[in-house]
Amino acid sequence: MRFRPCIDIHNGKVKQIVGGSLRDEGDSARTNFASELGAEYYAQLYQKDALTGGHIILLNHAGSEYYEATRRQALMALRAYPGGLQIGGGITADNAGAYLEAGASHVIVTSYVFRDGSFCRENLKKLAAAAGKEHIVLDLSCRKKDGSYYVVTDRWQRFTDMRLSEKTLTELAEYCDEFLIHGVDVEGKRSGMEEELVHMLGEWREKRQDIPVTYAGGIGSLEDLDRFRRISGGRLDFTVGSALDLFGGNIPYTVLTGIGK
Repeated sequence: MRFRPCIDIHNGKVKQIVGGSLRDEGDSARTNFASELGAEYYAQLYQKDALTGGHIILLNHAGSEYYEATRRQALMALRAYPGGLQIGGGITADNAGAYLEAGASHVIVTSYVFRDGSFCRENLKKLAAAAGKEHIVLDLSCRKKDGSYYVVTDRWQRFTDMRLSEKTLTELAEYCDEFLIHGVDVEGKRSGMEEELVHMLGEWREKRQDIPVTYAGGIGSLEDLDRFRRISGGRLDFTVGSALDLFGGNIPYTVLTGIGK
């Protein structure tokens, strides 16, 4: 179990948002925190503290008027900490190589490997051929529907027909180096994690110790983090965003930096 830092970028600024509020229309989101500091600052901080495996997420779609500003911030962060950060948001087989060359250790992908809400194995194979399995993180961020967790795409706005389960994880592990999974309905709310999801991921991870899994969403206090450790069996990595004091929250960044090193 180790702390994985994050840099979320929306409308050209480092932000922490309520995940379920993100909308492409109007480039809107309910914002918990907007930083006056650039993404490069956070990348340099994570490098100084020897934190690896963190992720940069571009939260604007490619057609947005803010996309290029968001992308510039992301590239500045990659160059500031080469090999230390992963990047996601609009990743395809066509652009994955450029992000790796810019300094990303991995590319994070969801929407590209789904088409009209269904899994597209062909695109995942294309991505693996372009980037290499060892550089791919599959983002299986999910929301609950009809009592089960389903993968959501397009910046968490669209449900797919893929139900997240141990079977799903095992099948997709063939194509990636890691998984990143946000509990979208609690993302940014600091109200507690998706405990059922954390438990399931921890059980799968016990069987597949070769594939790291990072969970994000709802961890709002050090007490939540202790509960996360118990429920997951200490087998999952974790991200804290809005609850971190770097982003206006109460959890001390300095407490987390030593976890899992």
